[in-house]
Amino acid sequence: MSDRTLTEAPAPASSRHVDAGDEGYSKDLKSRHINMIAIGGAIGTGLFLGAGGRLAGAGPSLAIAYAVCGVFAFFVVRALGELVLYRPSSGAFVSYAREFMGEKGAYTAGWLYFLNWSTTTVADITAAAMFAHYWSAFTDVPQWVLAFIALAIVLTANLISVKYFGEMEFWFSIVKVSALVIFMVVAIYLVATSHPIDGHTPGLATITDNGGLFPSGVIPMLMVVQGVVFAYASVELCGVAAGETENPEKIMPKAINSIMWRVGVFYVGSVVLLALLLPYTAYSADQSPFVTVFDKLGIPGTAGIMNLVVLTAALSSLNSGLYSTGRILRSMALSGSAPKFTGVMNKGKVPYGGVLFTAAFGVAGVGLNYWMPGEAFEIVLNLASVGILGTWGMVMLCSLFFWHRSKNGLVDRPSYRLPWAPYTQIVTLVFLATVLVLMWSDGGVGRTTVMLVPVIAAALVGGWFLVRGRVAALSASRD
Repeated sequence: MSDRTLTEAPAPASSRHVDAGDEGYSKDLKSRHINMIAIGGAIGTGLFLGAGGRLAGAGPSLAIAYAVCGVFAFFVVRALGELVLYRPSSGAFVSYAREFMGEKGAYTAGWLYFLNWSTTTVADITAAAMFAHYWSAFTDVPQWVLAFIALAIVLTANLISVKYFGEMEFWFSIVKVSALVIFMVVAIYLVATSHPIDGHTPGLATITDNGGLFPSGVIPMLMVVQGVVFAYASVELCGVAAGETENPEKIMPKAINSIMWRVGVFYVGSVVLLALLLPYTAYSADQSPFVTVFDKLGIPGTAGIMNLVVLTAALSSLNSGLYSTGRILRSMALSGSAPKFTGVMNKGKVPYGGVLFTAAFGVAGVGLNYWMPGEAFEIVLNLASVGILGTWGMVMLCSLFFWHRSKNGLVDRPSYRLPWAPYTQIVTLVFLATVLVLMWSDGGVGRTTVMLVPVIAAALVGGWFLVRGRVAALSASRD
């Protein structure tokens, strides 16, 4: 059920919220950039690396987890898309939280997003270092050194201009999509011809003869949901990028709508094919499942090429994280809820203060790779999941407040809308809370992460008391 278009009491243009953080950006992102950024956001490290361990734990039922989480990821990005069409902003959901929930809401949304991407940055450089170790030339290079090199390369490109970011992400996404298409074509051929792989005959029997869809029961599938949510962590990126593109009204709906079928084809389809090619026990957390398949095929060079692709995926995610947090932090800095230097822009119109601030946490991740190279990825994966849940929750709350205001005739909803509001927002919020419960039930690192939620909340409250005076002063000066 979707609401009718409001015609009564439309909000005059002059009454719309104006975010200081939206000023100063160039509009250099083109339609092809946004479309490929949307693809890149839907295909990341979580699929290329994380699917291996999750497939080994949950078996073929992982495809169901990807499908379910994909639906909610689409709801989130569709809700954000409606807000973008209402008012494009580089501050994205932080700017919308400021408009509909006040400065406390914007502060909370921004720092949860920073938690998400600062920890994801660590996960990405860790993944890049792990992938690089596949080649013998890098085997003896310490993981922390490779992590630092990956961070330095992407950071340099990100600081030049948004055009460089867009071009880098465009080609990263081209590589990722091309690789997945090639994998799926090869996999379908192998299944159709029953071509043996490492002594196994691909086909439905690979699933039925190895415990079926739920080889270890339903619980393991539920337990991997938090990791699957991480796989969709970048879907909101196209909403942030909308503030630096011309004609978002034309570009965004097409880009967002395409996310749903990409999820179905690339995530669910890839996992189904992986399950048909080899028994789930053949996969592991320390190697990309796609590399595993080509490794066992024994075709010279193919595994190395696929490993290069998954390395590209990690660098793409790192690129996106530095880009988006830089914009979010600038929106916060100009309202007083982030350090002042994170709002500074360079000649290329890049908020380099925020980008460098995020990269600094990546440097801390280099240290984590030095001290705990075997556990670094799993630790930051769980912390990032908390940030993702918080960010998605704030997006849906903003959408809910926006819907409520539209009912009161205070704003006009665009024709491009989140369907079935407000039920969609409510169901999604319940799902996100359920994921948190599942993390607790999983024990281990997941439970430890959930136990940190009160600590994160206390840090947010303490931080607010530190910045609220500056926030109030800047708000009064704008008024």
